[in-house]
Amino acid sequence: MIPGRSAAIHGSLSRRTQNARTLRPATTRRWRAICGIVVNRTGPVRASWSGPNAARVSGRRLKSFISTAIVLLVAHCLANAPAQAAEAGGSLSSTPPSASLLPADRMVAWTPGLMSVGGIPSRTTVYRTISPSGRDDSGAIQAALSGAPAGQVVMLAAGTFTVNAPLLINRPVTLRGSGPASTKLLKSNGARARTATIIPGTKGILAPVDPGSYSYDPSPVIIVGPSRWNNGPDSTASRSLMTDGVQGSDTVTVADAADFKAGNIVLLDETSGASWQATPAGFPGAPQVWQGDRVAWNMHHPVQPGDDNGGSNGEGPYDQKPGVRPASMSWFARVDRPTAEIKQIASISGSRITFTSSLTIGYRTSHHAQLTPYSTDPNSGGHAANKLDVHVANAGVEDLSIVGGADGALRFEAAAYSWARAVEVTQWLGEGVAITNSFRIELRDSYIHAGSWPEPGGAGYALSLAAGSSEVLIENNILVDACKNMVFRSAGAGSVVAYNYADDSFDFDNPAWVEVGINASHMAGPHHVLFEGNLSHNADSDYTHGNAIYLTFFRNHLTGQRERFVDQAGVRAVGLAYGSWWDSFVGNVLGRPGRMAGWTYDDPSMTTNTAIWGQRGAGSIWMLGYDPERWGMTPDPKTLATVIRGGNFDFLTNKVVWTDRLPAQPLPASLYLRAKPGFFGDYQWPWVDPTGDTKVHALPAKARLDSGAPFAVPPHAQ
Repeated sequence: MIPGRSAAIHGSLSRRTQNARTLRPATTRRWRAICGIVVNRTGPVRASWSGPNAARVSGRRLKSFISTAIVLLVAHCLANAPAQAAEAGGSLSSTPPSASLLPADRMVAWTPGLMSVGGIPSRTTVYRTISPSGRDDSGAIQAALSGAPAGQVVMLAAGTFTVNAPLLINRPVTLRGSGPASTKLLKSNGARARTATIIPGTKGILAPVDPGSYSYDPSPVIIVGPSRWNNGPDSTASRSLMTDGVQGSDTVTVADAADFKAGNIVLLDETSGASWQATPAGFPGAPQVWQGDRVAWNMHHPVQPGDDNGGSNGEGPYDQKPGVRPASMSWFARVDRPTAEIKQIASISGSRITFTSSLTIGYRTSHHAQLTPYSTDPNSGGHAANKLDVHVANAGVEDLSIVGGADGALRFEAAAYSWARAVEVTQWLGEGVAITNSFRIELRDSYIHAGSWPEPGGAGYALSLAAGSSEVLIENNILVDACKNMVFRSAGAGSVVAYNYADDSFDFDNPAWVEVGINASHMAGPHHVLFEGNLSHNADSDYTHGNAIYLTFFRNHLTGQRERFVDQAGVRAVGLAYGSWWDSFVGNVLGRPGRMAGWTYDDPSMTTNTAIWGQRGAGSIWMLGYDPERWGMTPDPKTLATVIRGGNFDFLTNKVVWTDRLPAQPLPASLYLRAKPGFFGDYQWPWVDPTGDTKVHALPAKARLDSGAPFAVPPHAQ
């Protein structure tokens, strides 16, 4: 059951200009159709630099009141239902590890994934064991999943299972293989494997097959949720907030709470409040940008190349009909409501609704803040009739390999308190793992690599969070050899991405150009995501479809260089695109020892307020405030004014650099963990130590990959 429920329910403008090679038209049209959207452009952050390099590049203190601690404790107790606690075993303290490191508006009591209920449950009762038949096994596996009692396991023996129809896990059961090296789910009519040809200038990266050149069935392999489509919020039952929802509070007030009940999963959002605002100096033609105090859409007046709107006038952006907002504003959110988070209701008293976790950001009546339930049945026409919730809870996928997914491989669609553990995903189109309209999902100990089409346009993401998905935990995974390691699209509030190895993201049409590494961006709206303890070639935040805000990067090693590529363009350890506001970088280690010759510390554009991005030096430690579509634009002043940098060590200056915004102080071990995580075993933790004699130790995820055993467990790991 969902914890808290009374019963279980189930560089000029070259990103896609005439000077840049695009996806083949057939491929682009196919991916637009699969995504169910109409787009007027393709591709990620990219641009052409003019100049010598001709390079391209993507991409108050917290008040600790006793009353707040009590509220958090009560909320977590409400979340920890007896049945779930018995199944999972154990619990965690609700006291945040550090409440004073950063200003209050940047800090969250991060308790993502299944941490609030003691972790992923250990299920031992096997309902049925299935062996491969040599034919399509979809029906047999689906029958077992549909028949298994709650809390039991459908076990798959070793071997290759052909699964050409999506498996739907819409009940609280576990699908478990005999190990990712032993049990394979193969979609034989899906995405194709890469060729045996190594891409020139890389260390063993294989060339892909254009999906426009072959036919395939555009469907995933596994769906955790009620169905693939139509699981979004029910706007007919939305209720406006009567007073502002306050960051750090766990309550809101609505005029009529009759359509809600304890245990429900709900969406809290607000409008962008955007209006036409001036662009920074150097923007070609000096148009205006459609922007609010938090949200910056990639929309301009007059319309610019690469915009997400087809037209504009003095009243705002549109596609074809003035007054009708562009379709892109509803790709991953309710129309013009990208600032959002998903919550679970703990209790209701009159018009006062209390959640199981605190608001990560304020929701304002001046921005028409609303609370919205999710439809019980997408075909029934309403949530209010029975006040049930569509979300599928306590479902898991474990210990298997997924190959050939062609609308993503593994999808969490309107799921809650569900997980994937020790799963290999390879050879897919779309997203390796997609988390959409979901709450407290956990992806851990997994290996996602070698997507079938590492090209811009949506077909090659290793991981996606979308449509408000919140409080997600992405931990101890390997994410490599894909177009983008991860994207966050109007989602991510309260989520943590931690102790992952994320590297070798690239575009097949220009592999020497460096794609983004760890990030929470690619559509307006993401906020309050923590990145801790990761190893990646860079951290960035793109502006392709709008901005992301309030991201925190803590104790990561950002090398500035990919492992298996010769980087020639867009070389940086940290980048922030236009609209990346209130971001924090604390305690990170930047660069690689002995490999920083010719680098600059801050990109010269940042210190001269000019637009000479990337034109001096082999790479930059910091490249902040650029617009990846308009390289003639000077740095975004708000990005530079709101970023906090402190306690970061870099191998260029060989110093720990503190700033006025964050003076020297001891660093906590973690911002979300209370103790060393069990999966570190005998390894040193924290493994990133900017103030220590040894700056970086071993990251378990990277050590596993280097050893050729991506699922090996370190000595004495738990």
